[in-house]
Amino acid sequence: MPSISRRSSEMPLSPIRKLVPLADAAEERGVKIYHLNIGQPDIPTPQVAIDAIKNIDRKVLEYTNSAGTLEYRQKLVEYYNRFGINLNKEDILVTTGGSEAFNFAFLCCFSYGEEVIIPEPFYANYSSFANAVGIKIKPISSSFEDDFSLPSAKEFEKLITPNTKGIFICNPNNPTGYLYTEEELNDLKDLVKKHDLFLLSDEVYREFCYDDNKHFSALSLKGIEDNVVIIDSVSKRYSECGLRIGALISRNNQVINAAVKFAQARLSPPLIGQIAACASIDATPAYAESVYNEYIQRRNMLVEGLNKIPGVKSLLPKGAFYTMVKLPVKDAEDFCSWILSDFEYEGQTVMMAPGSGFYNSPNRGHDEVRIAYVLNIEDLKKALVVLEKALAIYPGRI
Repeated sequence: MPSISRRSSEMPLSPIRKLVPLADAAEERGVKIYHLNIGQPDIPTPQVAIDAIKNIDRKVLEYTNSAGTLEYRQKLVEYYNRFGINLNKEDILVTTGGSEAFNFAFLCCFSYGEEVIIPEPFYANYSSFANAVGIKIKPISSSFEDDFSLPSAKEFEKLITPNTKGIFICNPNNPTGYLYTEEELNDLKDLVKKHDLFLLSDEVYREFCYDDNKHFSALSLKGIEDNVVIIDSVSKRYSECGLRIGALISRNNQVINAAVKFAQARLSPPLIGQIAACASIDATPAYAESVYNEYIQRRNMLVEGLNKIPGVKSLLPKGAFYTMVKLPVKDAEDFCSWILSDFEYEGQTVMMAPGSGFYNSPNRGHDEVRIAYVLNIEDLKKALVVLEKALAIYPGRI
């Protein structure tokens, strides 16, 4: 039998999804699982999107332009203009989810063997995208003790080598919930300009910035317009994970033109997804306000509840809908497995994402988990009870 490729052998398992077999087995036993491991909101999708799908009046569901429909790209220009970001439709490539935007960005900005610096902890699939295209991640550490703030430009510069081609941030951050400030991004801007690097920014959570904190986009940085590449998606903004509609955005026409060639190879992004995403931009301000207020309530209740559990520590996220949580355990991955396979409380258990999977450096995050507050408050309250009961009897507690 021929062997599979080395690339596929080296592809890491998703820490967010690797425990799915244990969850499936628990559900087969009749256990109810509170899924706090994945960013799948239970928030309703805007009705205008649902109606747009219901009212499709086409005899053929055809290919679209490889860069996305003209209507949707023009609508995205209007959307970004709301944030004071001026774009042309030619600056936007519609992708099959944010995942494809990450893949295209890495393919277009980096050659095989080149390096990208990413603050850790970071979204685990960045490692998968980098591995798939043969580039190397150089992690720069942020810490729980410093609220996961962005390391200084001086610390970034220590990691720059002749092979370094870019810096990649997520703002607001997944998994930490940290929101990078305008001052922090301007420090990065000077470094990017000095070394002529790409600055890639994952901004899919831009609407979710709390406590009067405002999102500052890398697209608003002056003087490095050709260096900035943005990844975006409707998955979280409109609770449309299943649409698989994202976007790659850059004023650097060489990047977009290169990405178009990859886009042509996959033909087109989903037509129906673009129809719904286009309609979603016209969702009422009341929709956005209600979603925002719901996440504020969930965040406040969850973080307060977590910090009341003996030995548990959670920071208050400034954005997104995740928090990294320190647990009083020797091995959080073992705990996450155990709570699914060997524990239940009143027929319930909790699924979380082990923190170590969000670090590139070895031996980090061993006592941390990422929790997504994507469930309604009543379910979050029940999940907290289950978590406290489990920690009280877990054999690996410290």
